[in-house]
Amino acid sequence: MTLTNGQMAKPIKMVIADVDGTLVTQEKVLTNRAVEAVLRLHDAGIQFSVTSGRPPRGMAMLIEPLKLVQPLAAFNGGVLIQPDLLTVVDQNFLPEGVPEQVIEAIEKHALDVWIYTATDWFVRDINAAHVAREQWTVKFPPKVVKTFDGLLGRVAKIVGVSDDLEGVAKCEKDVQQAGGTHISAARSQPYYLDVTHPRANKGEVVLAISKLLNIPAEEMATVGDMPNDVLMFKKSGVSIAMGNASREVQASATYVTSSNEEEGFAKAMEEFVLNARSAKA
Repeated sequence: MTLTNGQMAKPIKMVIADVDGTLVTQEKVLTNRAVEAVLRLHDAGIQFSVTSGRPPRGMAMLIEPLKLVQPLAAFNGGVLIQPDLLTVVDQNFLPEGVPEQVIEAIEKHALDVWIYTATDWFVRDINAAHVAREQWTVKFPPKVVKTFDGLLGRVAKIVGVSDDLEGVAKCEKDVQQAGGTHISAARSQPYYLDVTHPRANKGEVVLAISKLLNIPAEEMATVGDMPNDVLMFKKSGVSIAMGNASREVQASATYVTSSNEEEGFAKAMEEFVLNARSAKA
């Protein structure tokens, strides 16, 4: 593990972790060591929550093993919801008229389009790239529709999907430019472009949870692996990039841990949060 910039200043009172590429392995496994690390955080009086591009139901498998009690940030902050997955604390849907513009911009790059509302996931082709994988990941199936007409009034997230990774990167820049201040657009995976409300980004998640729980952002640690996680790195007192993150993402973090295939999350909690607290005690 390596330190990139800065030193830990204040004791950490809360950790917010990304899910895919961070908290779970490439095969979406929550390891015993990761579970133990979170339970140790609880025992130390450190709050813990997760933020992800996943819909709320896609995080259900984390709630019981990790004993989650604080709100979860689904859709990168598009919906803040209690662990009962029923009580919505806050929600940010895309503004009226924006989904149509975003879909048009994504389709210019020949990416597939998925639509998420607070409760459902819609696709136009069940056999399109990554649909089966996503269903396996979030543990519920999409609804297949011929058109998105009539579904664009309460959109939590639009996803552009392609295995043309350069195309996804170019699409990201074009969608950001086209949407301007009306959207937040960032890759949650090299093949996924997530488009949400401008306040539905992981930086805003840190600020929202800070306000909700009355924990200063500088007393929070964030952990992630993708460009959209840099937004929360910038808002938190301590940031930890995964070993599987790009050099650019790693350069944005306070610390770098091992990869998600090498227990990087658990190691980060042990070394940079729990041991740091013990050293200050």
